Formats: sequence, C-alpha cells, structure tokens
Amino acid sequence: MRHSHPYTIAYETVERTTNIFVRIETSGGVVGYGCAAPDLMVTGETPESVIRAIEEVAVPELKGQDPLRIARHVHELQLSLAEDSAALAAIDMALYDILGKTAGLPIWRILGGYRRSIRTSVTIGIMPVEESIAEARAWIERGFHCLKVKGGRVLAEDIERVTKIREAVGEHVKLRFDANQGYTVKEALSFVRSTRSVGIELLEQPTPSRKPDLLGRVTGKVAIPVMADESLMNLRDAFRLARKELVDMVNIKLMKVGGIFEALQINAVARSANLEVMVGCMDEAGLGIAAGLHFALARPNIAYADLDGHLGLIGDPTHDAVIISKGVLHPQESPGLGYEVKSP
Repeated sequence: MRHSHPYTIAYETVERTTNIFVRIETSGGVVGYGCAAPDLMVTGETPESVIRAIEEVAVPELKGQDPLRIARHVHELQLSLAEDSAALAAIDMALYDILGKTAGLPIWRILGGYRRSIRTSVTIGIMPVEESIAEARAWIERGFHCLKVKGGRVLAEDIERVTKIREAVGEHVKLRFDANQGYTVKEALSFVRSTRSVGIELLEQPTPSRKPDLLGRVTGKVAIPVMADESLMNLRDAFRLARKELVDMVNIKLMKVGGIFEALQINAVARSANLEVMVGCMDEAGLGIAAGLHFALARPNIAYADLDGHLGLIGDPTHDAVIISKGVLHPQESPGLGYEVKSP
C-alpha cells in the first residue's frame, strides 16, 4: 500500500508499507482476522519473514487446537517467534477476534470496557517549516486537535518548526514531539528549554533505544513527560524502564510487543509503576488500528492514543475498521474486532 503523503522521520522516509492479513477459520465456522505490519527498522521483520513465520510456525501450532485458549497459544508461539513480533501480533488479533465473535461481544468490552472512545494524534513528518504549518492547518480543518511533530535530525530546525506550528494553530491544540532516537541528552535538554513557551505535551523517545539509561537522564531533568517507544519492545523492557524509573510514559504498539495479550501484561507493569500509557501504531491497515483501539479502550491508565497509521494508505481493504469523528476514534460495535475482511 502506498502513502498518499509520504513522510520523513529521523532515520527514514516512508513511502509505502506492506501489511499481511491473516484469516483463521474454526471448525464451527467462526472466522477471525488479524494483520501484521512488519518494519525492518523496528521489528526486524520483512513481509517474507512474516509469511514464513505464519506458515512454518503458527499454522502447525494452531491447527486442530481450541482457538479460545489464547494464553496457551501465545505462550507457545512466543517461544518460536521471539524475533517475529508483527507475525505474532497478527495471530493474536485473529484469536481475539474469534473470542469476541464466539462471545458475541466487541473485544474492548471483553477486555474491560473502561471507555468508549479516545482522541488520537496525527503525525507531521520532518519537512520544511511552511509545509509543516500547511499540514498542521489541514489536519485541524479536518477536526483533529492533537498533533505529533516528528524531528530528531537538526535541533535548530525542530525548535523552529514546533514554534511556528504553535503560532499557526493556537494554544488549544495539543502538540507532541517525537525525536525517534535522534538526540543526544544535551540536545534533548536544549529542545525542552527552547520550546518551553510552546507547551509541548510530551517528548517521545529522544535518545537511542539501545541506551535506555540516557532516557533516564533526560527524564530526571525536564518538566514535561518523557515517553519510551523504541526502547519498549517486550515485557522485560517494560520492567527495566519501570524499575529504574527511566521514563514517565510508555508507548505500547501491538506490532512491537506481539499483540493484545502481551500488551495487557506490559500495561499492568506500567500501571503498577504509575506510568501513563500511549497506544501507538506502525504503518498499519485499519484492522491493525482497530485492534490497538480495542486495547486502548480497555484500561484506565491508557490516557493517550497515536493510532493514525491507516490514514492516507491507498488500497487498504480495511480502511473503515474504525470510526473517526473530529479526531476521536470509535470502535465498530460488531463482535470481535468489529470488521469482516472482504476477499479481493
């Protein structure tokens, strides 16, 4: 699928994405759907590796088994798919979809049903200032009230860009900033100082993911919340970040952690450490966004959503798997994930 508006972040420019859709059919005729959005830079996967993982590992594990024993299946698959989180996420989604359809309930209700909707941010990639302003205004005109600005390449340009965007959109729009690992500690502190008047809501992954202690050095010296994204890939990462108090928030993405079941475990760690949670996404089709949304609606400490990966994807067969109204995401109310993937 191509992006109608390719975007640039600190370490790459994204023009297209490939999602792999999974269909699991039970002997009783209930069908569950999931999708994987592999990203070589983040999950270490390719479309080919996802297909291979599903065909060679997941199919033999699941064939002839009870689909409602999700904990067992995910546990067994984690042992073999430790490096295939997006593939595991697709299977996990399909199993939860079957669970919801069997129960006759949407997944967000089964998982806890804390809220009915959640506001999402939309992303503005790295681009010249005037183009950034134009895109920000376009999103506001479409009813969105929360913008996530990408940066991490050139500090001075990042400062200018967020400052000018704030001037253009006014004080009532929420602004988040994501450096995608592009800053040193010194640069991150300088960015926060220089944008104090802008009112940045949160700072996402300012420093390299493989050096989580650097996040702690930023967190301890700034007044705005610092959030881990690429530094959080699994349950053990969540424990380490929480135990050392390295961040204020974590960004849980189903593609990174392997699906809803593992996301619930990570969220429990975050809640025990009094960390707020954002549910984020990769470049995912609407079905993947729907799964993230059902998870986001289920728990009280999930206060933020960045579920915009499907916006602008050309050729997404599941683009309407979620409902967006004035920047707020609502789930489809049908059982399971709420969406039937139509065959091409």
